[in-house]
Amino acid sequence: MTKASTRRPAQVAETIRQVLAEALAREVRDPRIGLVTLTQVNVTGDLSHATVMFTSSAGPEDRERALEGLKSAAGFFRTKISKALATRTVPELHFQIDRGAEHTARINEVLAEIRKEKVD
Repeated sequence: MTKASTRRPAQVAETIRQVLAEALAREVRDPRIGLVTLTQVNVTGDLSHATVMFTSSAGPEDRERALEGLKSAAGFFRTKISKALATRTVPELHFQIDRGAEHTARINEVLAEIRKEKVD
């Protein structure tokens, strides 16, 4: 695999992230989505699929609603992306909640409990 072929998915991912962020900020009015932050976009090597990771400061139920809202707007997003990409096909979008921050917070809680038990 050449450097150019490994760089292309990253370039497409960045374009997708920019288009989605712009659309979310200015055009999407679905109340289920609310305020979300796009944390990462991964595109497959053949550019056929893109996984979009997002987080929200809302509770777990609201994040699930946001996920449903994003999934229902996927066609709208793909139309916007198609206008920004110079590719024959537009990647199919897959949205996932980024639970990295939740996991980090839980690990920190467990470590704090362990430290407290050692002191007592």
